[in-house]
Amino acid sequence: MTAIALEEAQGRLCALVQPLAQRETVGLDAAVGRVLARDYASTLDSPPFARSPLDGYALRAADSVGATRKTPVRLRVVEKVVAGHVPTCSILPGTVVRIMTGAPLPDGADCVLRQEDTDYGEDEVGIYGALRPHDNVIDRGEDFSAGMLVARAGERVDAGLSGVLAMAGIAEVEVYRRPRIAVVTTGDELVPLGEELRPGMVFDSNGQLLRGCLAELGLVPSLVTHASDDAPAVAALIDELCATQDLVVTTGGVSVGQRDIMHDVALGLGEEELFWRVALKPGSPAMAFSHGGAPVLCLSGNPFGAFVTWQLLARPLLATLTRDDTLRTGSCTATVVGGFPKASRQRRFVRARLEGGVATIPAANHSSGALFALRGCTCLIDIPAGTGPLVEGDAVRVVTL
Repeated sequence: MTAIALEEAQGRLCALVQPLAQRETVGLDAAVGRVLARDYASTLDSPPFARSPLDGYALRAADSVGATRKTPVRLRVVEKVVAGHVPTCSILPGTVVRIMTGAPLPDGADCVLRQEDTDYGEDEVGIYGALRPHDNVIDRGEDFSAGMLVARAGERVDAGLSGVLAMAGIAEVEVYRRPRIAVVTTGDELVPLGEELRPGMVFDSNGQLLRGCLAELGLVPSLVTHASDDAPAVAALIDELCATQDLVVTTGGVSVGQRDIMHDVALGLGEEELFWRVALKPGSPAMAFSHGGAPVLCLSGNPFGAFVTWQLLARPLLATLTRDDTLRTGSCTATVVGGFPKASRQRRFVRARLEGGVATIPAANHSSGALFALRGCTCLIDIPAGTGPLVEGDAVRVVTL
């Protein structure tokens, strides 16, 4: 099968799925990172009463006329009110209420003088400044009003929106369920962390790598497991997983070696490969097929190859499933610091750290099986096919992670 362009592979994968339709209701404490399934209108005005934005004195602006530090106006303090309490006195000519930040404005008051512009009097206060009506007053409903739409279906709840919903008196929200994702690492040479590392074996880093990739997106896999290089056994496992999962991701077994079993797995399940080999490096042997209505995305066993194709293939698929475009990678242009000595006969992605429009390439091993240079990586430099070595100062396109 001929290698296909990355964008075509992304399109074929996303065409396999429809956005998840199932909904569930969660409390606001569990809603951040979720996508709303319906609109929400405020149940009340915010704020629900006129209030003071500062510590000072509530009064009538007419009583402050002519007040200066040299010629203060003296007014009688009839009450003190703090946030969480309501005033019991109304403001009459010649009177003020000592008021604290967030407290309701008393009837009759039309402004608030900050305490720094007074002599801090308790029974009687000298005020040092003249005000206009409405100075230092937060109106009822100034932020939003009862019945106003404060959140729309399809919005991703972030910290700010969760605060708005709380302020609107909405304690629970209806969201689309999270995707169910299983990760299967394959390879007889892999040893789980915590077990003895025997000769010829390596620790299973891909399982942790992809678990971490999901965690960075706010997602948790329903299963991360390992399977040996046994095509019938892996086919049986994937058959079982596809009955319950929205996406199955595997690593390893996708090239052309005698132990590269994923082609036999697809064949054993009676499925045609959606694609095999993507025109990029690293991770070019990536393949995909569908089984039981669930996409199966098979990534390279080389750790950095798996990382690159996860970012470029799995993330747009997950964004389609969840309706959450924040799961997609971004892109921008940057200037290279450091360099990459190899020419790129085919499209290549190189790990780098992006800061202030500068993409710094780490001076470390950049092979597809090496992970050390991935530490602190925040972008991938997208090098077009036919490009020579990168040198410091080159302008490049980067995929932001």
